[in-house]
Amino acid sequence: MKKVLIVGAGKGGSALLKMFHETKLMDVVAIVDRNDDAPGIKAARDMGIQTSNHWRDVLTDDIDIIVEVTGDDEVFTTLRKASAAHTVVIPGDIAYIIAQLVEEKEQLIATLKTATTKHDLIFNSTHDGMVVIDERGFVTHMNPSAEKMIGKRKKEVIGSHILHVIPASGLPRVLQTREVELNQELLLENGKKMITTRIPLIDENGKLFGAFAVFKDITEVVHLAEEVTNLKEIRTMLEAIIHSSEEAISVVDEYGNGILINPAYTKLTGLSEEEVIGKPATADISEGESMHMKVLKTRRPVRGARMKVGPKKRDVVVNVAPIIVDGVLKGSVGVIHDVSEIEQLTSELQRARQIIRTLEAKYSFDDIVGTSEEMMLAIEQAKLAAKTPATILLRGESGTGKELFAHAIHNASDRKYHKFVRVNCAAISESLLESELFGYEEGAFSGARRGGKKGLFEEANNGSIFLDEIGELSANMQAKLLRVLQEKEIVRVGGTKPIPINVRVIAATNVHLEKAIADGTFREDLYYRLNRMPIYIPPLRARKQDIPALCERLIQKLNQDYGRNVEGITDDALAYLLSYDWPGNVRELENVLGRAMIFMKYNEVIIERKHISLLHKPKEQEHVSSHESSAVHKPLAVLVEQYEAKVIERVLQSCQGNKTAAAKQLGISIRNLYYKLEKYGLDKKSMQ
Repeated sequence: MKKVLIVGAGKGGSALLKMFHETKLMDVVAIVDRNDDAPGIKAARDMGIQTSNHWRDVLTDDIDIIVEVTGDDEVFTTLRKASAAHTVVIPGDIAYIIAQLVEEKEQLIATLKTATTKHDLIFNSTHDGMVVIDERGFVTHMNPSAEKMIGKRKKEVIGSHILHVIPASGLPRVLQTREVELNQELLLENGKKMITTRIPLIDENGKLFGAFAVFKDITEVVHLAEEVTNLKEIRTMLEAIIHSSEEAISVVDEYGNGILINPAYTKLTGLSEEEVIGKPATADISEGESMHMKVLKTRRPVRGARMKVGPKKRDVVVNVAPIIVDGVLKGSVGVIHDVSEIEQLTSELQRARQIIRTLEAKYSFDDIVGTSEEMMLAIEQAKLAAKTPATILLRGESGTGKELFAHAIHNASDRKYHKFVRVNCAAISESLLESELFGYEEGAFSGARRGGKKGLFEEANNGSIFLDEIGELSANMQAKLLRVLQEKEIVRVGGTKPIPINVRVIAATNVHLEKAIADGTFREDLYYRLNRMPIYIPPLRARKQDIPALCERLIQKLNQDYGRNVEGITDDALAYLLSYDWPGNVRELENVLGRAMIFMKYNEVIIERKHISLLHKPKEQEHVSSHESSAVHKPLAVLVEQYEAKVIERVLQSCQGNKTAAAKQLGISIRNLYYKLEKYGLDKKSMQ
C-alpha cells in the first residue's frame, strides 16, 4: 500500500484524510498543518495518525505520495525539490478530483448492490415459480415459489441438470432454438399442471448464456381469473402498478398511439400526458427510430436500443415488448432507462485517466498526424526502430514533433510498461546535469542528500530515456554519455562503483551535427554511437498537404484547452495557411490557430481569414548571384558544393519537387537527400 503525506489540514486535507482512511486505498502516515486546531489535525489524532506543524519533521524517503492541499505554489515547489526522486507530489485540486471520482465510484457500486438486492428480493418474493439454467442446462437459480411447486428444496436442485429436476422441461429445447415459448402447458412429476413461459438469455453480442422459465399453477390462475372479473378494476390495478414503478414506462395500442405513461416517464422525457396520450409513438423521439412501431410490425421484442427522447434530447436505452392476448396483437410496452448519468461518470473517469497519463509516455503513433510521403517514411522508420533496442537519433527542426515521436517509439516498444524519462539537455546547467543524469553518492558535494540519490538513467532502468537537445551537451558531458552508451553502465558523482543499466536512449536535436563535428563542438565517436538509427522528421513546409489534417486535430485540442466549440476553418483561411513557409513548424501552426480562436467571438464557430491576420509571411530572401570572377578566389571544396547544389536543384525541378524520385535519379538515399537539401538551403527554396 502506498504511503501518503498530506500537507494542509484544512477542509480539503480533512476530506482527503477521511476518504483515504475509509476506503483503505492508501496509508496516510502523517498530516501537517501550522494550525494545531485545524480539523484535519484533530481527525488524525482521533485516528492515531502522526501530526506535525511542519512537513520537514515527517518527510522521509519511504513516502510514495505527497498531497499538497494548502494551495500555495511556493509550498508545492519546495515539496517537489525536497522530496525523494520516486516521490510523487500531487496538487490538492487533482487529488480532490480523483477523490471525488473514487467516492462517486463507491456510490455507484453501492447503488448497483442496492439494485441487485432489490432484484433478488423481487425474484424471491414473487408468487410465480422461476428457474434459471446456464448454457449447459444446469440449474443456477430457483426461487421459493418454484421450490413449493416442484416439491424439491433449492439446495438439492442447484447444480443439477434441469431434466433431473423437471424431466418434462422444455428449457433444453429453448437453448437449441433460442426462441421464446409463451404460455406452454407443463405437467410435473407430482401431478401439478403448470402454465410456463420459457425465454433464452442472450447478451448484447448475441451470445447465449442460459435460459429461464416462469411458471404458474393453473389452479391459482383460474382462481385469480374468477376473483378479478371487472375489466375496469384490472386496468386500475395495472395502472397503479405502472405508476408506482420508478422505471419510465410507455404503452401504445395496436395502431401505435400512446395509451399510457407513468410519472417516471414524464420526469425523464419532460413530456406530459397531453403531449403523448393519443399521439403517434414517434411523438417523444428526438433522434432515432420508434421501437414501438418496429415491435408492432415484427411482433418480436427489442432490447437495448439507443435513442434520444424529449425536448432535452435525453440519451436513453429502451426495451420494448409486444402485448399479445390470445394470439392477437394488442399493442406494445416499453421501458426506458436513462444513460446520460452513466455517460457523465464515464467521461469524468476518462478525464481522470488523461490526467494520470501525463505521468507516463502520453502519445502513440495514432497521435501523429501526417499522410505525406516524407512523414509516412519517418513513421515507418520509427515503428521499425521501436521493435529494436537500438539507440535512436531524431533529427529535425524545432517544432516538428521530435518529442511526439519519442513518446510513440516508447509506447510501441516492449519497454512500454516501464518508465519513460524526459530530459532537456539545454534546460539544465552543466554543473547539475551530471548529477541529474547519473545521480550522486552521499557527501559527493556540499548539500548532497544523505544516502545519495539515483540519477535519471537509473530511474529509467528497463525503460527509455529521451535526451532532447543532445547537440547542446558540453564536451565533458559528451564523453561521459559516450561511456554510458558503450559500457551500458553509469558511475554516480562521487562514486567509483559502476552500476549496470538497461536503458533505451532516444536522442533528439535540431543542430546540424555534421557541421558541429567539423567545428569541433561535437564528438565524432559519440555521433556514430547516436546515429545508429537516425530518423529525419521533415519540416512542415516540406509536407504542406498535412496542414488540413493538422488543423482539424489542433482545433479539437484547442477547443478543450480554451473551452470553445470551433468546428473548422474556411477554405480561404486554409489556403492562406498553405501559402506560408512555417519556420516554427507545427508548434507555430498551433500558436496561430490558438491566437485566432482567442480573437474569435463566442458565437463564431468557423475560423476565417480575418481571424489569422496576425500571421505575416517572412520577407523573401535575397539571392545574391555569384560572379565568375570571384569563383577563382574560392576553395575547391566550396566550388564543388556549389555545383552539387545546382545539380540537386535542377533534378528536383525536373521531378516537379518529388524528393523520392529525385533521390532515385541522383542515386542517393532519401535521408541523404534531405540532409543535402538542409545543408544547401534548398528545402525552403523547393517549397516556394
